[in-house]
Amino acid sequence: MKRRLTEDDVLAAVHGGAILGGGGGGFTADGIRAARLALSLGVPELWSADEFAADAGTATVALVGAPSALEMHLSPEHLARTIEVLRGEMSQAMRLACLHTNESGAQTTVNGWIQAAMTGLPVLDLACNGRAHPSSVMGAMGLHTDADYVSIQAYAGGAEARYLEGLTRGRLEQTSALVRHASVLAGGGVAVARNPVSVGYAARHGAPGAISQAIELGRLVLGSGIDAAVRHLDGRIVAEGVVQSYRCERREGLDVGVVALDDAQGTEIPFINEYMLVEQRGRRIAAFPELITTLDASGAPVASADVREGARLRVLCVPRARLLLSRTMFMPELYQPLEATLGRPFAPPAMSSGPTP
Repeated sequence: MKRRLTEDDVLAAVHGGAILGGGGGGFTADGIRAARLALSLGVPELWSADEFAADAGTATVALVGAPSALEMHLSPEHLARTIEVLRGEMSQAMRLACLHTNESGAQTTVNGWIQAAMTGLPVLDLACNGRAHPSSVMGAMGLHTDADYVSIQAYAGGAEARYLEGLTRGRLEQTSALVRHASVLAGGGVAVARNPVSVGYAARHGAPGAISQAIELGRLVLGSGIDAAVRHLDGRIVAEGVVQSYRCERREGLDVGVVALDDAQGTEIPFINEYMLVEQRGRRIAAFPELITTLDASGAPVASADVREGARLRVLCVPRARLLLSRTMFMPELYQPLEATLGRPFAPPAMSSGPTP
């Protein structure tokens, strides 16, 4: 259903997205600021996939970089510039009809709202993945399996002397790696518009309804509290304790580290932007793409980059069956770089498609 995004949607989308971010997906304050800025710049609209012809064009909009980076600088003009550059490279056979976000998260759920307000393109009620994920290929809806697909990625970001913009075409893995490197050169992050596909393809291989899901979840949190949201997701609190140690380092544009609690179970939570695992005394409790989210004493989600030693946290786990997941979440080859980084395997069994074929 076509509708205007309003101030009532802002807090709900961001707070719901913060839970679905699973430690990544940006920060709550940044998400609120971006969404409100979008409403001040224009009238962004949210359309469902069935409002478009199946062959209409859509493109992924994202922010690429390490959440902990202190020199990241992105402006509305950077975001709009990526759309302008991408449009100039798309063929006449597929004109851009809408935009969709790469994932759900406090900031990423509202990806595209500013671009929509500035360009007049509607926001598609769809994410490449209904939870946050650490790699661009995981947010490409399986396009890396198409030998003929040429990825087009436009990027822009950085302050003053660090500003850069560009466009890259080629195989998905190579173009994604180049944009990740550009994010480092720009000070920690760039805005990206990438991988144009048909709305029909996105609806089959992505997570349609992801924006509405985040808004619904956020309204539940704001109205009834975090415990109601946990019950709604069939989640469970698997640990609670004070952060005994915290390590976070940036590697190739990603935050990589581990959170260790002082609880009796010896809970450790390794992360690569998003939380990848929950382990207790060597026993695995949960593994990505299951949702793992840390909550502070008030019940607010805490991003992995915001964890501090001495803070008290609860650890929420949600089964993957309760999430809107792209089929990329069930492609073991996409986990290999993550497993190498953490030094342990955790990919789920391969499936021909995820829960939203």
